[in-house]
This record gives sequence, structure tokens and C-alpha cells, in this order.
Amino acid sequence: MKILVLSCNTGEGHNTAGKAIYNQFLKLGEECDFVDTLSIAGRNVSRAVNHSYVGITTSVPSVFGMMYSMGRAVSDLNTRHLHLKSPVYAANTLYRKKLADFINKGGYDVAVMPHLFPAECLTSMRKHSMTDIPFICVATDYACIPFWEETRPDFFVIPHKDLAEDFYSRKIPEDRLLPFGIPVSDRFKGKTGRAEARSLLRLPDDKPILLMMSGSMGFGGLEGMTRALYEKFSRNARIIILCGRNESMKTHLEKVFSDIPDVILQPFTDKVALFMDAADMVFTKPGGLTSTEAAVKNVLLVHTPPIPGCETINAQFFSSRGMSVCPGANASPEAIADAAYDLWQDKDKQQKMLAAQRKNCNPDAADDICRFIIEKYSLK
Repeated sequence: MKILVLSCNTGEGHNTAGKAIYNQFLKLGEECDFVDTLSIAGRNVSRAVNHSYVGITTSVPSVFGMMYSMGRAVSDLNTRHLHLKSPVYAANTLYRKKLADFINKGGYDVAVMPHLFPAECLTSMRKHSMTDIPFICVATDYACIPFWEETRPDFFVIPHKDLAEDFYSRKIPEDRLLPFGIPVSDRFKGKTGRAEARSLLRLPDDKPILLMMSGSMGFGGLEGMTRALYEKFSRNARIIILCGRNESMKTHLEKVFSDIPDVILQPFTDKVALFMDAADMVFTKPGGLTSTEAAVKNVLLVHTPPIPGCETINAQFFSSRGMSVCPGANASPEAIADAAYDLWQDKDKQQKMLAAQRKNCNPDAADDICRFIIEKYSLK
């Protein structure tokens, strides 16, 4: 069987989930390709969409929140009048011939997509008899985001059984929903002891470690939060900031905290899972994928203010089940530090949080998805 995983460069969470599925198929001995959908439409299209998305979500999050609300309103209208289609659907029909040619020439048996865009295109391709390939959608947020209702996959993987009503209320058939969870890399499934993880990372073991995932936060947010945490923990904690590929942010923060050796600026690393093992507490905005990775790692989790939209819903999902603490969308650095310190002082709350994470997140989601597809389609 030959599988195609179609993602899109408009947020790394989709790609990370897709690669977890891709790697699991390879591990199970199946032939599989991982492709950025918009690269088929044209490299310039993919690059432009990616840069626009990053610019909006990092620089003008309020605009992104407004766009999300508008999308939800259009989606509500679509749900009531299924003959209507959104501009997003229309845009994703523009490259359907190229994608159909790619799929047909590639000889693929089934497609998996952790992103809306290729699902919209495949839906249109089917409608126009351009392909009969079965396809499976994979949600990477704890909500039915706008326009999923326009897609017609054979099956739809959702993050949790409690979200089934949200999806089928938006006209996605209940019998197509598979509550396997959000797929994460095998790196997050294992657990390295805290002392060993710190040794491997050459980190001292004399203080608690607070790990900050920089994500899309700007200089002011990170700087203020770091100072507030450092003071709240009475200067008795080591704060590690994962800066990713944002060199300008790293350079700025190095200057700001040059006199505080307990603030460590870490450039891009492929050892995020090991850093989580080394940490006593993780701070991240509530992206669906990163939040799931932290929960699968089973580490104390503090959600920083979300980008308005689906991240707000992710935060509500986690905090309402005790899987994280989330001080709120407009929380100040001091409020975040207070919430983190209260969690640090409350051992009972810590144990309940870790138990809630184990209860609500499936570390084997990627394997469950792949085995379901193999069993369903390999003999056809």
C-alpha cells in the first residue's frame, strides 16, 4: 500500500502531526510520502501563504482572532445551508488538477491530511470525479475549526471523544469520527529521568527548571514573563527559553538577561522532548500540538495567553479538565507567575494534573491511526 500524507506550511503543528503519522507508517513497513500541498500548487504560493500566516499570528494576533470569528460565522452559515461554500474552499479548488495529477501519477492508495486546505481540495476533486482515492482528515486542535464541515473525508480523526458532538453538530457524520487523539512523535512517548535528562543536556541539577516555549510570543511578553517568574520563584529557579530559529529574539534576550546566569537562551534544537524531561514545569501558548506533546510527556503545564481563536478553545479544553493552568487571555506576566507558583506549591494539584493528562491524551495516536488505515485499506 502507498500512502500520501498531505500537510501545509501554515503552522508547524500540522506538519509535526503529519510527520508523526508519516514516520509511523515507515516504521510499520509501509510506503509513504510526506508533501506540502501548496508546493504542488507552486512554491511561491506555499511561501506566500506561510509568510502571511506567520505575520498575522505573531504580529497582529487580534486580527487573527477577528478572522477566526468571521470564519466561524461563515462556517455556521455553511452548516445550515450545505450548498454554500466559503472563499477558502474556492481558493483550494484552484490547484485541484495539479493535485489530481500528482496523486494519480504517484499511484497512491490512500491520503491522510492534518490540514484543512488539502481536505478542501480533495473534496472538490471527488465532486468532479477527478479521483476516487480515500482520504482521512486529522484535527490538530481541540475544536472543529471553521470550514472542516465543507470537507467529505472517509474518516475524521478527532483529538478526544468529548469533541464528537462539536464535530457532528457541524454536519460531519458521527460514524466517520475516530477519537484517536492528536499524533505526536515517538520522542515524546518515552520518558527520560529528570536527572539523566539534565546530565545529557549538560544542565545543573541544583534548582527547579522552568521551560519556556517561545512560540509566537514577542519580546515584551517573553521578557516580562521571565522577569516575573524569576522574582516569584525568589531567584531560585533556572529558566530555559527555547528560541527556535528566532535569532533576533535570542540576541535581544541575551542582552537583557546577560547578568542573570539562571536565564538560559537555547537556539533551535531537536531535543525539545529531552528538555521537557529535564523540566519541572513547561510554559507554552495553547497550540494543539505542543500542548499535546507536553501532556504526553506528562509534565506540569502552564498555558500562556493564547492567540485568539482555536488556541483559546484549546486552553479551555485543557484547563477545564485540570490538564493545565491557564491564567487567561489577558493575563499579565505577574498573574502567570502567580499561577505557576501556586501550582508549584500545591503537590495535590500537581498529581491531579498529571493524572488528568494521562487520562485525556493518547500517546499512541499515530500508531492507532496508521494501523486503522492499514487494516481498512490494505486488502482493497
